[in-house]
Amino acid sequence: MNSISNIWNHPKTSVAGLLIAVVTIASVLSQQGITLGTAGSGTVVTLMSGIASALLGLLARDPEASTPATGSTQKLGVWMLISLLLPLPFIGGCSKKTVAQEIVNWTPTLQSAVATVDSTAVLLDPSDAPVFAAATAGFDAASNLLVAQAKAYLANPNATVLAQLQAAVVTFQQQVNASLLAAAKITNSNSQTHVLNAIDAVATTVTAILALVASVSSKAAVARMASQSTIKLAAVRPYLDENKSIAMVAAHYGEPVELARIQVAQAELSIAQAGI
Repeated sequence: MNSISNIWNHPKTSVAGLLIAVVTIASVLSQQGITLGTAGSGTVVTLMSGIASALLGLLARDPEASTPATGSTQKLGVWMLISLLLPLPFIGGCSKKTVAQEIVNWTPTLQSAVATVDSTAVLLDPSDAPVFAAATAGFDAASNLLVAQAKAYLANPNATVLAQLQAAVVTFQQQVNASLLAAAKITNSNSQTHVLNAIDAVATTVTAILALVASVSSKAAVARMASQSTIKLAAVRPYLDENKSIAMVAAHYGEPVELARIQVAQAELSIAQAGI
């Protein structure tokens, strides 16, 4: 009877627990190759996981400032944190072909973001423009290479092409991270705002592609990518606009912001845990 009473007295916490269980079970089923059939271009398992994650996002609301956190609210917050530690349900269990298509789907956003970077210099203080130009000089070449490798992998997702894609995305990620550190040294507040906004869009896209690439890479390959990553995500995280990243992901997938929030957190967590 106590269990039934607890469910009745703390409905949000109980629902959150149920949804986390759905996400966990769906992740395990995906890892075992169990799909329970197809749903659109995906599987029933990934659909269940996505819906459960979306509902978790809707439940993840902060308490009002004037209302002290209750035991139920505190438990819900802990459970929401646990949900971020679960494997990324939108990637786990997907075929290499599906992930390859997702990578290619991100490339127009990447090209648009790089084009914005190219046009940002004119908005800066004259003394800051050369610093910005030097920090982002390799973006066009790195972007073109990454797009080409992504399309090559979609056409033929084999180990050789994947290795080239891994190298391309890590190289670009390092260039982006270095540019963020350089941008942080710009003292003109107006220039710095323009610079960080422009680079942030590129960083968000490269992070999304990096998470997708890592999801189809072996442990040895991920370790190799980590060894090539000298500027870690943690070093540049303070210069990234989380809300902008979330909005970009939500717009890209046509999904609720709260679902995108979970995706961004999980993607960043998976990259950090990989040591990249």
